[in-house]
Amino acid sequence: MSLNDPQWGKRGGGNEGPPDLDEMWRNFNRKLNALFGRRGGGGSDSGEPPNMRQLGGGAGLLILVVIVAWLASGFYIVVEGQRGVVLTFGKFSEITNAGLRWRMPYPIQSNEIVNLASVRTIEVGYRNNVKTKVLKESLMLTDDENIVDIQMAVQYTIKDAKDYLFNNRQPEDSVLQAAETALREVVGKSKMDQMLNQGQAVVAKTMPIMQEILDRYKTGIHISNVNIQNVQPPEQVQAAFYDAVKANQDRERLKNEGQAYFNDVVPKAGGVASRLLLEAEGYKQRVMANAEGEASRFRQVLVEYNNAPQVTRERLYLDTVQQMLANTSKILIDAKAGSNLLYLPLDKIIQMSGATLPEALGSSRSVQAPEASAPTDSGARSRDTLRGRERGERP
Repeated sequence: MSLNDPQWGKRGGGNEGPPDLDEMWRNFNRKLNALFGRRGGGGSDSGEPPNMRQLGGGAGLLILVVIVAWLASGFYIVVEGQRGVVLTFGKFSEITNAGLRWRMPYPIQSNEIVNLASVRTIEVGYRNNVKTKVLKESLMLTDDENIVDIQMAVQYTIKDAKDYLFNNRQPEDSVLQAAETALREVVGKSKMDQMLNQGQAVVAKTMPIMQEILDRYKTGIHISNVNIQNVQPPEQVQAAFYDAVKANQDRERLKNEGQAYFNDVVPKAGGVASRLLLEAEGYKQRVMANAEGEASRFRQVLVEYNNAPQVTRERLYLDTVQQMLANTSKILIDAKAGSNLLYLPLDKIIQMSGATLPEALGSSRSVQAPEASAPTDSGARSRDTLRGRERGERP
């Protein structure tokens, strides 16, 4: 069959051929009319192409649908704890709070959602794990020229959504650099022992410094917490450093022991010295008082001596003899005087009273009557003996 054959392109008989173009066009018109709400009829099957009125109505409806969808794209939702930042042609316009919000659709306006409630963490000196160290950040020089290996975690939140979006190109890098700068400043002013023993207290000083740096650049970031993860000497010198630390601890221990001994001995010595001084002062006062009393007594005796020299001389003699005899245990008896003198064994009584005074007192009370008769008999015997001797001496 040639191409000029009028039956070419039509289906007829039992032979299958290419599709009929007129039929395809009629099917397209029916679908288009059904799409725009027109009923198919005999006129629609005429095979004529759609006119401009039909095409204009369909295009208007399509444009209306597109405009509605474009306006609806301006709705957005801000969750509690977040802030919405509206941009007009890329320039800041306003900040919206939580809720359902609407803005002009893109490209007129756009929005950015900033989470103010979430806590973000930056790691200084390590990444993900303390064992994964970043030596460029962790190794720092102390005030006493020692190197310390320190890792720190910084937690921060966003306090100003506008500053956070427009004044920061890379917020995490800003926080990291501010934290490293503040940490190096604090470590550079601290001793190695302070970093090892009071690391958390020393590192806590970095918070105000970091906040001051971030506020100076208006980053809109608030530092909420700083946690020290690890502080130690470098691995290459840890053994030697620990030996030095142990030696310092021994030195401090010995100093404390010496100070304790000093605190124990010196107060005691001071107390003994004070006691001796007080005793010496008391002895001084006692000697002076005795001397003054003796002088006063001597002056009084001198007055009496001037009035009656003989009587005063005898009185002084008797007082001296009495004082001397009071310190001896011997008893003197004047047997030639011929007086009736009763003899008592006073020396034995004194010895017995020094050993068993209570027993001697009890026994003396119980045997008062018999002892009273014994001296009488002895006295009578002594008188008879004296009388016999006197009679015998007489010629």
